[in-house]
Amino acid sequence: MKIGVISDTHGVVTAWQKAMEIFSGADMILHAGDVLYHPPRLGITGGYDLPELVQLMNACAIPIIIARGNCDAEVYEELFDMPVMSPYATVELDGLRVLVTHGHTLGENDIERLSAKYHADVFVTGHTHIPIVQRIGETIHLNPGSPSHPKLEVEGVPMPTVGLITDEKVQVVALETGAEIMALSR
Repeated sequence: MKIGVISDTHGVVTAWQKAMEIFSGADMILHAGDVLYHPPRLGITGGYDLPELVQLMNACAIPIIIARGNCDAEVYEELFDMPVMSPYATVELDGLRVLVTHGHTLGENDIERLSAKYHADVFVTGHTHIPIVQRIGETIHLNPGSPSHPKLEVEGVPMPTVGLITDEKVQVVALETGAEIMALSR
């Protein structure tokens, strides 16, 4: 099993294209929101093209599950050939239960509470643009960071990231190289 996990693409086609190289052969892609809209505070970056990103996502052979983010306007949902869940999406694959949300409305104890309530093995969030792989009780919390506007810096250089969930582990990988940045065994 291989699940690609991405969040906060904010309309950047080049970030999606690089992520698809890492997600090659995946059974599914989970997107934790902020797919298209580009808030002014982030500034426009190279590769920003909403119509092209929609076209690429709609043509993707790998099923994509999206949880709406705080920057995802409802009107954009009309462009997708896939549903945009709000505020949560739940997925079960090969006995693995994953709960996905953007995370912008979560309180301090919500991840632990919701994970227990829905028996989530993995709880995916986005929003912060900062990657996380951590255990909270029996659940692994994964934030894949952002492939387009990362807040993680390595030696002063922003590092775009995405996530992967496999039979063996939950990990965050560097978008440019696919190298593992952080991981936990399942």
